[in-house]
Amino acid sequence: MARPDQPLRSVPLHSVGAPPTLAETVAALATEFSQTAAEHDRSGAFPFANFDRLAEAGLLALITPRRYGGQGGGLQDATLAVGGIARGEPSTALVLSMQYLQHASMEERGWPAPLAERLGREAAAGVSLINALRVEPELGTPARGGLPATIARRTPEGWRVSGHKIFATGIPILSWLAVWAVTDEAEPRVGTILVPANTPGIRVVESWDQLGMRATNSHDVILEDVLVPLDHAVDLRPPEAWRTPEPIKSAWSALLIGALYNGVARSARDWFVSFLKTRTPANLGAPLATLSRMQDAVGEIEALLAVNAQLIASAARDVDDGRPPAPTESGIIKLTVTGNAIAAVETAVRLTGNPGLARANPLERHYRDVLCARIHTPQDDSIRLTAGRLALGL
Repeated sequence: MARPDQPLRSVPLHSVGAPPTLAETVAALATEFSQTAAEHDRSGAFPFANFDRLAEAGLLALITPRRYGGQGGGLQDATLAVGGIARGEPSTALVLSMQYLQHASMEERGWPAPLAERLGREAAAGVSLINALRVEPELGTPARGGLPATIARRTPEGWRVSGHKIFATGIPILSWLAVWAVTDEAEPRVGTILVPANTPGIRVVESWDQLGMRATNSHDVILEDVLVPLDHAVDLRPPEAWRTPEPIKSAWSALLIGALYNGVARSARDWFVSFLKTRTPANLGAPLATLSRMQDAVGEIEALLAVNAQLIASAARDVDDGRPPAPTESGIIKLTVTGNAIAAVETAVRLTGNPGLARANPLERHYRDVLCARIHTPQDDSIRLTAGRLALGL
């Protein structure tokens, strides 16, 4: 496993000396990505060049098994990478987090070995990414129950998949689509059909125009009688088999999302601290940092982010050690970390006034981005409801 203080293989970021560690590689890339983050936010253009750099650094295959040419990392590595990259450009980090989530689940969910190896070797060799397409206009997120409207029809030549997906994060660069569908069998099964993104019958509708995380290009995708081989049905189960949350997958999802938005909050914190040190109002005659009110606010932010760091690190270590938290606990960690991240940025915005909301400064962008933490499954109300019912024995 590529620990933060150990060299990362195949990372051509320095020409001489020892190879950089994972932490050093991520920090260097985050700094580089931050230079164009504001422009990607303004234009909504997808950050293709960032993924070329991630591929060069070996980070697209960070958690891919070594036998497939990957780095063989775990959740500690993944949260470090996603949280670090998010400090520079969070839309890039979100697409990267989805790559890690899918690669982490291939073996756990028993994907056919040839397909898992193919995706792993492609990620290790260049820019090859995968994400799940689950959400639909009528259904919303499947996490709240219900069957998808996307149908997979079994034919002699393979599965023919038709449906409409929304919020397909990173679709401009994806090589593989893990499509959530229901079969047309006498006893329908629900699950994942693996679809190459260049298969005929796939159409992208450029619908993404959101307040935050604008460069993710999470557009709609229409699948019209898309043909894939029968063995690309990588994880189909009876509907009732999906009702029990899976501890490992729940932990990976919760911690990657938490790490991402914690990274956004840390960037906001850095700008806020710099602003307080350099802003010297004429009536004060000293930097704002000398005011006890501002010192207290920074302390409040530090406390929130310190709690986040400990929660993410300890839970990720537990998962890597084979002791994943219960799904309810993972949800609570996500709720706490993302809530703390939002509160930290809100504090900075409240105390900076107009400069904090000026588009010339990055804080307003960090604020718009961090608010997107609330949309990720499971949402806060579902997490609290589940935890409350469990505590009440209902």
